[in-house]
Amino acid sequence: MSNAYHRLGLLAVLFLFSSVSNAITLTWVGCGITKKAFMQELVVAYKKSTGIEILLEGGGATKGIKSATEHTADMGGSCRYRIKGEAPDSMITFNPVAWDALVVIVNKDNPIESISMEQLRSLYRGEINNWQQLNEQDRSLALAVRNGKISGVGLTIRQLVFNDPDMDFPQNNVYKSSGPLEEAVENNLNAIGMTGISSARKRNVKILKLDNKEPSFDNIKSGNYLLYRPLYLVIDKQSENVKELEKFLGFAHSKAGRDIIRKNGVVPYLEALALSIKQQSQWKKARNQAN
Repeated sequence: MSNAYHRLGLLAVLFLFSSVSNAITLTWVGCGITKKAFMQELVVAYKKSTGIEILLEGGGATKGIKSATEHTADMGGSCRYRIKGEAPDSMITFNPVAWDALVVIVNKDNPIESISMEQLRSLYRGEINNWQQLNEQDRSLALAVRNGKISGVGLTIRQLVFNDPDMDFPQNNVYKSSGPLEEAVENNLNAIGMTGISSARKRNVKILKLDNKEPSFDNIKSGNYLLYRPLYLVIDKQSENVKELEKFLGFAHSKAGRDIIRKNGVVPYLEALALSIKQQSQWKKARNQAN
């Protein structure tokens, strides 16, 4: 009897070892905002539930899309939509998972509390270079901007604020990604910039009201805070792990996944589907006001 139990125990160990050794490891490359908004917590919960590990690498939305397109990563994270000609439709899919918001950030010790949309436009046109123009102290102002025009934050500002994807911003303080930009604002009393709220909340910065509206969870969900945008999981449909990727996407949309997203102060996409309709009027308003 003892030999039989011994054999059963050995088989159980071998089965467990085989299961562990055959576990799939997925790869994700994308923007830091999407990473902080939900990916870091989702992958931990998913591994706990399934044993599947997902390796995360930053680098920006464009890098994430490119990595998925070129099959060097199973999926990407993007805080911007597909740009025609930038990513072949037949190879990848953009799957909205959450609603984020663009926010204006300043140093914690900056006395300013709110900025208007018109002031924001003047700022990015290069018409404001002193804090006194924003009814604050007479001191120089340093606008921090993202490098390039198709970064997640850079493109969204151009689309939602100016309705002009080719808009040129002042190039005095340019940063390659949102992380360095946020750090610059943290460390410079005169700096101001824009980033995603998912990332800004985890920094030692002040988040300004826009037109006297806070980028709160409820204001983003309702569309009362104007500058909202989707965050995407970009999936490589040619990946040999596509079935597991679809399972992970399903987990992100599940109650457990939505709870994780909501806990981070980000709105689950399925809980605010009406925003996709309101966004069309948002773009129309941007067109009218920018002209």
